[in-house]
Amino acid sequence: MRKFPFPRFSVERAGVSWIVVFLGNPGRKYAGTRHNAGFMAAEKAESATRARIDRVKFRSVTAIASMGGERVLLQKPHTFMNLSGSAVWEAMCFYKIPLGHVVAVSDDIALPVGALRIRGSGSSGGHNGLKDIIAKCGGEAFPRVRIGVGAPPANGADVLDWVLSRFSDADIKILDAVFERAVSAVGTIITSGVERAMNEFNTRGD
Repeated sequence: MRKFPFPRFSVERAGVSWIVVFLGNPGRKYAGTRHNAGFMAAEKAESATRARIDRVKFRSVTAIASMGGERVLLQKPHTFMNLSGSAVWEAMCFYKIPLGHVVAVSDDIALPVGALRIRGSGSSGGHNGLKDIIAKCGGEAFPRVRIGVGAPPANGADVLDWVLSRFSDADIKILDAVFERAVSAVGTIITSGVERAMNEFNTRGD
């Protein structure tokens, strides 16, 4: 297995000051699935920043955008979820970004549809994308915005099948505004810190 040396950087040396990584799986097969809630939030980030996330770099599609007066890399890894950390690590090394200035936006099956949970650090909670970032990029101390996609039905549905299933029309109506709030939460993390974002945006959903 390739060894990933953990970067130790200061933001003063960076061409951008933050990385916002939206987690998901590339390709039409996965479009609109629960595991791609991060990618769906990225579309709102494009609208909010007027950036196009389409530059191929760091095994991802990326864009440089302005959020709260800061230059930010918007990143959608195309490594598939389980290898997200590889793409993030490459971007961190290139721009000399410390782990604390990486914000991950992901789905969360532990939260009901419509809920948001912002945290400044913590475990992966079983999320493979977050797990790979933790393993390859230096630990758990990075902010994350987790979007509730609902738990599998109580009839014993397979978790993998569930996260790769598509949202219902009713869910999409709820989530459209939630994705916008997720992007706003990212902006608040960057400009005002995680605690402010937690107080303003953490919700329980319906």
